[in-house]
Order: sequence, then C-alpha cells, then structure tokens
Amino acid sequence: MASYVLVHGAWHGRWCWGHVAPLLRARGHTVIAPDLPGHGDDPAPANAQTLDSYVQRIRATVSGLGNDVILVGHSLGGLVISAVAEALPDHLRHLVYVTAFLPRDGDSLVRICSVDPDNPLNTASVRTPDGQCVTVDPERLREIFYADCPAADLALAKARLGPEPRAVMFQPVHVTPERFGRVPRAYIHCSRDVALPLFVQEQMVAASPCGTVLTLPTGHSPFFAAPQALAAQLGSLM
Repeated sequence: MASYVLVHGAWHGRWCWGHVAPLLRARGHTVIAPDLPGHGDDPAPANAQTLDSYVQRIRATVSGLGNDVILVGHSLGGLVISAVAEALPDHLRHLVYVTAFLPRDGDSLVRICSVDPDNPLNTASVRTPDGQCVTVDPERLREIFYADCPAADLALAKARLGPEPRAVMFQPVHVTPERFGRVPRAYIHCSRDVALPLFVQEQMVAASPCGTVLTLPTGHSPFFAAPQALAAQLGSLM
C-alpha cells in the first residue's frame, strides 16, 4: 500500500478531494489532503501567502510520512509538488499531475498561461479590493471549472472557494534534472478542460516528458466529475 498526499489547486481547499480520498483509503492506502495556507479551513490570511509558504506546508506533510510518498497535484498544485520534489526527491515514489501545471525551471503559472491568451479565466478573474488576490466570478464557475460536475458539488465549491494570491501566480519554480528530474512522473490529462486546455497540458508534457500519461474525459474538476475513475488511475500508479 502507498501513502498519497493530495494537493489542491488555486482557490480550492482539501474539501475538493472529499470524494476521492475515501476511495483511495478503501483500497488500503494512507491519504492526506492538507489545506494550503490561507485556503479551506486554514486561518492564515490568503494575501500573505507565497508559493514558498505552500511548498513549506507540503514539505512538512511529506517529511512526516517516510520515503515512499505518491505526491499528487491538481492545477496550481502541480507547481507546489514540483518544488517539493526538488527539495525532497528521496521521499517520493511518484509525482502525479492531474490536469496540473508541470513547470520547466524558471516557469511560473503566469508564464505557462501566456500560451493561452484567450482563456476564459482572464475575463472571469476579479481582483480583491486590496489588489493582492483574485477570485473567480461565481456566475462563470460552472462554465470554467464544473461544467460536467453534479449540482451539489458546484454548490459546495461556490460556498468554499476562496481568494488566490497574485504573488503565487507570478513566482517562478526552480527545478533541476539532478533532484526533481529523478522522481518518476505521471500526468493525467483531462481532455475537456476549459481552465487548463488540453493543448496546454500536452505542451507541458512534451517539454517535461512523463513516464506514464493517462486521460480522463472530464473538465477541470475530475475529483467531482469522475471520482471513481480518478481514484482508479491514481491507484494504478502505486
């Protein structure tokens, strides 16, 4: 059996893994899905967070689990798990990117997104009054994130999504072949994703090849749209 650490993406919290984590536990795995600082039930102010604070949280989680962790990142969580792999390569059995950002050295979320200037998130993002964070127009959440998800999950997301610091989106990730590069990688494409379109996912994998590439026919939130299928694909990577 394996130890899985599930890292959520921007605006979300550990709550987004609520369907998938029990399915993995039912297979006998250890599963931890932490809130990143300033997200979910974590009380830290969102506007004080950086990518470094996210990485510190996940490094501490991984360090407490031994040397055989499967580290899973969704969306922005891909940047986090990449930086953790650079810091702690010997603790990790596998990195898994679930329609997630897979950076080359020096990449940031904004740099990767620049290849998709027509992404609807560009017009759906709303700055908070202090200018330090962004939220997403609630009227466009279904279109962008949850088009194929049950109504109850959309309602949960509308109630729980929080602000995302702009600083996180601009901060580059630094990875090296000697550390990050020696951890086996898998990518789970979501072929109907609007927020991170398939062509962007494919460009990232072409630039940083993964040993295993799988596909789910869902939008950006397979943890709601197809939790059984996602849990099965994650379980196949142990």
